Amino acid sequence: MNRRPAVMTVNMTAAELRQRLRRVGIWMPPPERTGVDPEKTAAEIERAGFTSVWVGGGNATPDAFDRLRPLLAGSARLIVATGIANVWAWEPGEMRAAAEGLAAEFPGRLILGLGVSHAPAVTALGHPYQRPLRKMEKFLDELDHPAEHGADRELPPIVLAALGPKMLELSRDQTLGAHPYFTPPEHTAFARSVLGAEPLLVPEQAVILSPDAVAGARAYAERYLRLPNYTRNLERFGFTPADFAGGGSGRLISAIIPSGHAAVLAAVRAHLDAGADHVVIQPLDDSGGFAPAALGDLASVVAELM
Repeated sequence: MNRRPAVMTVNMTAAELRQRLRRVGIWMPPPERTGVDPEKTAAEIERAGFTSVWVGGGNATPDAFDRLRPLLAGSARLIVATGIANVWAWEPGEMRAAAEGLAAEFPGRLILGLGVSHAPAVTALGHPYQRPLRKMEKFLDELDHPAEHGADRELPPIVLAALGPKMLELSRDQTLGAHPYFTPPEHTAFARSVLGAEPLLVPEQAVILSPDAVAGARAYAERYLRLPNYTRNLERFGFTPADFAGGGSGRLISAIIPSGHAAVLAAVRAHLDAGADHVVIQPLDDSGGFAPAALGDLASVVAELM
């Protein structure tokens, strides 16, 4: 296979980043959307023993990277990632300048997760959601254009939000790895088979620590089951349209949003056993919203993996 050159980023290999990340981190919505104090939350995540925090929401506004700064400033070693930054919302040069600036301010502590998002979000930005793989290829090419390179700055490590084989191949060939979202451990095994041994594989895993919170899990899942990118991917692993109705079947909810201490630990371990390097856990409350108050209990549940 003739692979295209990888995007030039900070001089850190996947192996080095894998060692720094260790095995478990946290995924969360943007702090401003949930009303949490980002500096305090970052300190709590780090104190609980997690090594990273991945911030979702598309990171689509011009101040998105500035909004990550308090998470970095509030912690000493926590690695902060965009999980993901929507490439339809950015010009490559503008993203490069913003990411390089923040990476220079906090050396070795930023990961740039990029994704093509979903049709509703992209059309809301005024773009037709066409040829998303080609969009990502073009964005990576332009992000790495020599004219955009700073004299003394480098891009942080890049990973791609990847579900299907072609985006996983692009992750393998041009970045340090992949960050799948809303996937079962079977997808992790599939992704590892496409990526090979070296690239990073960082799946997200939503969990609810309460064993009796199926309604909250379905409220959370319902948002994502409206998005064809996710449902098409789940169909690869044996789920059917019947599993997507009503906020998700019991089988789907158990696979994607486990609840109860034993099920949570088993799900995270299953991703690791399937080939994940680092699992980013999204703790949810009984209503399906982000649960920062659960960080300490979550750390206890997965302590043997940390």
